[in-house]
Amino acid sequence: MTKNIAVLTSGGDAPGMNAALRAIVLAAHKYHYNIFGFSHGYNGLLNNEVTQLHINDVNSIIHRGGTILKSARCKEMHSSEGIDQAVNVLMKNKIDALIVIGGDGSFNGLLAIQEQWQ
Repeated sequence: MTKNIAVLTSGGDAPGMNAALRAIVLAAHKYHYNIFGFSHGYNGLLNNEVTQLHINDVNSIIHRGGTILKSARCKEMHSSEGIDQAVNVLMKNKIDALIVIGGDGSFNGLLAIQEQWQ
């Protein structure tokens, strides 16, 4: 069975986000996993702004600043309604794992999702 992995970049842009994203996509393809990116951080997750990522999408992004997925902060992730919406979108897209690139606030959002989503 093929696994579906999603990734998003959250919070402020930081050096290395594109490099981390590239590494995730390359590793996913090595193991024959489908990899999807949500644009604009958790906002993109809540709004189902998802696209499948391929090796060609990340081949030449290391030298670029920021993140090709666009990063953002999301107030809705501080509410139970926002968390519920995030979980619903993940289940709708049959996502098996979510990787979040960001800082403390991004990690706290992921922990909140994890409480409701396996």
